[in-house]
Amino acid sequence: MRPDLRASASLFAVLLFLSLPALLPVAATAAPASGRRAVIVVLEDGAGDPGDVAAQHGRAYGLEVGPVYRSVFGGYAASVPTARLDALRADASVLMVAPDEPVSIAKRIRRLSTQVLPTGVNRINADSTANRGYGVDVAVLDTGIDSDHPDLAPNLAGGVNCSSGTTFEDGNGHGTHVAGTIAARANRFGVVGVAPLANLWAVRVLNNAGSGSTSSVVCGIDFVDSLSPAHGGPITVANMSLGGSGSDDGACGTSNGDPMHAAICAATADGVTFVVAAGNDGVNLAGSVPAAYDEVVTVTALADSDGRSCGLGSPTGYGVDDTFASFSNTGSGADLDHVVAAPGVGIYSTYKNAGYASLSGTSMATPHVAGAAALYIAGHPGAGASEVLASLRTTGELPGVDMNGECSGGASHTDAPGQHPEPVVRAEAF
Repeated sequence: MRPDLRASASLFAVLLFLSLPALLPVAATAAPASGRRAVIVVLEDGAGDPGDVAAQHGRAYGLEVGPVYRSVFGGYAASVPTARLDALRADASVLMVAPDEPVSIAKRIRRLSTQVLPTGVNRINADSTANRGYGVDVAVLDTGIDSDHPDLAPNLAGGVNCSSGTTFEDGNGHGTHVAGTIAARANRFGVVGVAPLANLWAVRVLNNAGSGSTSSVVCGIDFVDSLSPAHGGPITVANMSLGGSGSDDGACGTSNGDPMHAAICAATADGVTFVVAAGNDGVNLAGSVPAAYDEVVTVTALADSDGRSCGLGSPTGYGVDDTFASFSNTGSGADLDHVVAAPGVGIYSTYKNAGYASLSGTSMATPHVAGAAALYIAGHPGAGASEVLASLRTTGELPGVDMNGECSGGASHTDAPGQHPEPVVRAEAF
């Protein structure tokens, strides 16, 4: 039996991590009717088929049942009458009842018309390697992916909709942007991604307004885990350019009642490497999840304007070329063991309606690392999360050094405040 989580059931609101000045209020998902609560129910081991138990609980407690979870853990999301909440918690088959919190997004967009090699892909030297990520499957937990985009359609393997509507199509743009940085096809037009022969899975956990719920995100992780290597599936990398407030209890969510953490731990153990955004508040990432989880690869953002090292490009709106973006969260202590950096300012990539756009944020830095992870796994089949993380860090570019003598004695990138000792990912080693 798993440890009792009933006493602590606090979850978190999730934001897609674009640049801080871009965060504006948006409409949240519709609240349950008055007198009802939206919750996530985690069942005890051996409780029975989650769908059957959810149906039984629906009849017994007046629930309106939503997504059912079968892979990362047995459970379901539901709307429950407030008056029956305590009875549901006390049910012998229930391990935990946690609030299903809203998630949201807002963004700043700068559209570009020229077709260029994206500066981020160039900066991490992904274009200089013969490894193109062939055969590696990457899940994008986001607002969906534009399946008609010519740079993405050839690589789109499938997906799931855990949000509103009936498809995983992206009506927002954020998920399509992330997907392009990971694996936009090398097809002589548009843009090219870090791993242009990797397969993409659209895991839509937010709606067209960028809003959703914790239950929809757990639904997405559950889908990823169902297609993990341990379950005979192909997905080995998952990109999560989203996050919210919370902390790592050091026990995969069993101490502080965090089903998101429990889900990620389960999928990681099943062979999936999760790459997540550090956040855009310019604070310590220890207070942000999933960035604080030890099981993930957490990504901070570098400001780069010219796609090259050495700090010779023009200043960006978030810092001097080849320094860390002013909005990027920071790591400290043990958290630094799972943190890496990548370009996250003015990143040009695919966008909804077969378009292209430039965005900034740790959301944009994260897919560079997810793509690099795919390159590593392509060359090292069967590599797990800890091996992938170790390689990303040991082959990365440390601050204040001239990597490979490329800067004639100057630094490839600098960190004058000393807040970002983590390496910047370099893909040429893969």
